[in-house]
Amino acid sequence: MNATLVLPELDANSFWHEKSGFHGIYDVENFIRTLRYDVRIVESIPDIRKNGKTKKIKPFQLRPPRDAPISWYTSAALEKMREHGAIYLTPFSHRLAEEIDNPEYQRLRCRVNYHALRFKPHILRISQSIVDKLRNQGHFMSIHLRFEMDMLAFAGCFDIFTPEEQKILKKYREENFAKKRLVYSERRAIGKCPLTPEEVGLILRSMGFDNSTRIYLAAGDLFGGERFMKPFRALFPRLENHSSVESSEELVENVRGVTGSAVDYMVCLLSDIFMPTYDGPSNFANNLLGHRLYYGFRTTIRPDRKALAPIFIDRENGRTTGFEEAIRRVMLGTHFGGPHDRISPESFYTNSWPECFCQMSPKNPADKCPPDNVLEILNGQLVESQTENDLDVSTQSNSTTSVRR
Repeated sequence: MNATLVLPELDANSFWHEKSGFHGIYDVENFIRTLRYDVRIVESIPDIRKNGKTKKIKPFQLRPPRDAPISWYTSAALEKMREHGAIYLTPFSHRLAEEIDNPEYQRLRCRVNYHALRFKPHILRISQSIVDKLRNQGHFMSIHLRFEMDMLAFAGCFDIFTPEEQKILKKYREENFAKKRLVYSERRAIGKCPLTPEEVGLILRSMGFDNSTRIYLAAGDLFGGERFMKPFRALFPRLENHSSVESSEELVENVRGVTGSAVDYMVCLLSDIFMPTYDGPSNFANNLLGHRLYYGFRTTIRPDRKALAPIFIDRENGRTTGFEEAIRRVMLGTHFGGPHDRISPESFYTNSWPECFCQMSPKNPADKCPPDNVLEILNGQLVESQTENDLDVSTQSNSTTSVRR
């Protein structure tokens, strides 16, 4: 497309009800610098001068299809950009196909996700302080406990709640999601319901973790409150969150809303073990799974909810013989964060193996690890490209002047 990227907007208002935006949590300078060899980035749409007057470009709002192929961007989107001068793509979550037959484009995704998108220094500082304090007492596990109202309403998992709570969930679903017939028993049987806190605790106990295990909880407001947390807390009393570990003024001022979620993300990324309890349409969990895999295949416990569902259903019906052994058998079939081929429907953002991992002796030369001086090479290419552009502009300017004469 040969286009300039305007710094992305971050929608922190619709869910978090705040306006911190991209500048509020990400290191903009690092974002631009890291991607300088890939794309030109500006912080806002520049004004243009025409007939001696300054004019603002109004971008044309365009809604990309879900999982759009690259061809859509190089045809439909490019056509609108040429017509209007600028386009505003919104919404943009899941608007580019995950499986692209171009390894370099996939690697660019990893450069963006794991190098360019870096949180602001104060977020990194708070996160590291929390991790250091947790590590002072030994290893720790982080759990993304996804048991909030929005996810439960989305999943259609209502029956374990009181009649009043069910009304709240159903109302939320009607107001925020497409109408769909959802039967709890059917959803539960195929692993579509988030794990309850107690189920998370039972999985960990079956795997051999005892009540001395230190757990950092990354979670919002758990729907149903303490009655769901009580069984989990009885199994694992050493629970922490960012507020219980760190009590500095900087933390108090910076852990609200999306910033608090960013702190949780970094603590989970740096933890010894990470466990997501619901990795369905959860960008937080999916990105963390991919991030931890990218940075050294860090240990991850990823429950197979579909395989675990009949075991928990049997337990609820009083059939408990061999319960822990059955749990262990399922869990031993998972990858624990190690390299493995991506098989649909697994997301590229969850598992970027093998595209984002170079090889010392590859069959395909494109997969070879870059030379040690790759940055010098890229910088030389960038300078050369900029010089050529300057020459082109100069030539065009001289040509225009001569015509006017």
